[in-house]
Order: sequence, then structure tokens, then C-alpha cells
Amino acid sequence: MRKSVLNGLLFSRAERSVQQQDFCFLILLFLVLALAGCSKPNLKPEMDVEVDPVSPASIVGYQIGPGDVIDIFVWRNPDVSITVTVRPDGKVSSPLVEDMHAIGKTPTQLARDIEEVLSSYIKQPAVTVIVREFGGLYSQQVRVVGAAGAPMGVPFREKMTLLDVMIAVGGLTEFAAGNKASVVRTVNGKQEVLRVYLDDLIRGGDIDENLEMLPGDILIVPESWF
Repeated sequence: MRKSVLNGLLFSRAERSVQQQDFCFLILLFLVLALAGCSKPNLKPEMDVEVDPVSPASIVGYQIGPGDVIDIFVWRNPDVSITVTVRPDGKVSSPLVEDMHAIGKTPTQLARDIEEVLSSYIKQPAVTVIVREFGGLYSQQVRVVGAAGAPMGVPFREKMTLLDVMIAVGGLTEFAAGNKASVVRTVNGKQEVLRVYLDDLIRGGDIDENLEMLPGDILIVPESWF
């Protein structure tokens, strides 16, 4: 009988040992899975970000041209602040600053040049130049000549089209030969003549004739003979 009781005790201990081993294995397995979940790498692919290129025109900025009307504002010095028109020779004059070359400069560049001159008279001058009325350099204009409502140089704007130009000059005159108009364009130092059909564009609504313009283009609109 003692032998059977001893065997029972040994069997119970062995069973408890197996259960303890199983419990420890389950705990170990749980810990491994938990650690694996915490260290799980981010499988989401990185997105490529496209950056819009900056156009050279936006880097250079607007260049002052003859006929532009500009405000020269000197902070805390209203006596030397003035509104002037850029002369045909490309220069401007203001109090204490005579014959300053302005053509081809950006407003910021002109402001710094004026500050340099004024520093001889004013301590640490702060100058701001604001273009009130735009004309621009000829190289930044689209010039319209001939039988347009108001022939003139139109300041070029990015993505300007032929229709934009015609709106700016008031359309065609009564006697304009719109379908015989042409655009003179300089490409790599050589002039090209492009035939444009303004009657089809303006009166016929043919949007295919809406040519994209470039700075320096010259639009010539002849008159009809009858």
C-alpha cells in the first residue's frame, strides 16, 4: 500500500511539474509576441514629395522700366518720400538723390541704392519702393501696333495669351484685318513671324487661335483695304 501511495505522490508531482512548464512556456510565448508587436517596423511606404520648380521670372522679380510710376517711401522721413515717374532715360530723381539709374532694377534693388545715397544725410535710412503704375522694359512687354482699339505696350504676365492682349488693347477697330495679323517673335536671336487669326479668335470664338504670348512679342494688326 505504501508503494501505491508513493507512486501516486510521484505522479502528482510530475503532473504539477508538467503544468508549471506549460504555464511558463505560455508566459514566455506571450512575452515574445508582445515584444515583436512593439518592435514591428512601419511597413507603410514613404511618399515621394514633388516640389514645384521656381520659375526664373519669380526669382528675378519685376524690373522697373521707363514710364513706371513709383512711390519712394523713406520711413520716418516724409520730406524725402515722393512719387516719381521713371524718365525715358531710365533715371529718377528724389530729394537728396539726383539722377538715380532705375531702369532694369527690381524695386528692392532700387530701394537699397537709394538707402546708400541717403545714408550720407540720414542715419540708417529705411527705404521702400513700390511700383504704382506698371510699364516695364520693352523686353517685358507685348507691344501691339496697327488697327487695335488702343495700340500700346502691354506688360507681360505669366501665361498671357493672345486673347488677354486683345482685351487689354480694347479689341480690333472696325477696319482691322484681323485674320491677316501676325506676331513677330525673337527666338535665339532670330526673328520669326507667326500668322494669327484674330477674327476667328475674337468674333468666331475659335479658342485654338489663342496663342500663348512671350515677353518681347510684337503683334501687328493691319487694316483692310475695303
